Amino acid sequence: MANPNKINKDQLLEKIASRANVSRKEAEDVMDAFVHVVIDAMRAGKEAVLTGFGSFISRTRGSRMGVNPQKPSERIKIPTVIVPKFKAGKTLKDALKGAPRASSPLVAAPSSQPQNPPAAQ
Repeated sequence: MANPNKINKDQLLEKIASRANVSRKEAEDVMDAFVHVVIDAMRAGKEAVLTGFGSFISRTRGSRMGVNPQKPSERIKIPTVIVPKFKAGKTLKDALKGAPRASSPLVAAPSSQPQNPPAAQ
């Protein structure tokens, strides 16, 4: 049974396509491009910033000594690893304060009026 507290990629794509008035395929292409651009930036040590929404950051977690969970008396060296981080922006934080499940101010609600009114003749 699906978790009612999660939205999966397919549901997200449907909502994006509907809100942006594009096909599901176009929404999927844009989402895939976004993910690849963010990953490429993070691999290059750059921060990918969506002002107001947040920042995608890669951090290096240095090597350290730890305990082998299968043999607690044995010490092991945990290697250096690069980990992804997300830091929420002000607009996102503000959108989540107050009324839960409210519509986000980051993206305007779909308008019932046509986006490009016909030109006068």
